[in-house]
Amino acid sequence: MPNNAHFYEPSRGHGLPHDPFNAIVGPRPIGWISSRNREGQLNLAPYSFFNGFNYTPPIVGFASVGYKDSVRNIEATGEFCWQLATRPLAEPMNQSCAAVGPEVDEFELAGLTPAESQVVGVPHVKEAQVVFECRLTQTLQLQSSAGDRIDTWMVLGEVVGVHIDPTLLEEGVYQTAAARPILRGGGPADYFEISQDQNFKMFRPG
Repeated sequence: MPNNAHFYEPSRGHGLPHDPFNAIVGPRPIGWISSRNREGQLNLAPYSFFNGFNYTPPIVGFASVGYKDSVRNIEATGEFCWQLATRPLAEPMNQSCAAVGPEVDEFELAGLTPAESQVVGVPHVKEAQVVFECRLTQTLQLQSSAGDRIDTWMVLGEVVGVHIDPTLLEEGVYQTAAARPILRGGGPADYFEISQDQNFKMFRPG
């Protein structure tokens, strides 16, 4: 690290034109989450803090800044779906991010088709090439190092059903780049696409 490295304490401000945190922790998988409330109203929303956290059982999670409809619905029903955001679906995914009321169906807003799931009662995006059907395992309200609760909620779910477009399987092996997944970068508009020419191999030490 050079002696002239830009250093800052986040609690005192970053001193830059734009907060670099999201750009540094990136690109990040997109948590494109479908849910429904007890009355059956559908919700579809992308979250830029998402990842996988366990193999067996497979567990994924996303964080919502603010107690939003997705968190409320999932706590009420215990179910949700995650859909892989890909380059062909980038614009509809972005449309589903619109700040609209809970009565608005983002599937309809984004021109997407809700499809019946196999295990859970929440529909998923029919056009998505990969879908995880999930059951809620935990909801956590995040807190600071001082123990203060903050208005961000982490939702963890066990993957109980997986849909994969067969065109993404080559001799039974899933081809990550073939789906052209998009990832969230920093700033208000930066995204990245994974392509095969970015692939390299590196095996663990013996």
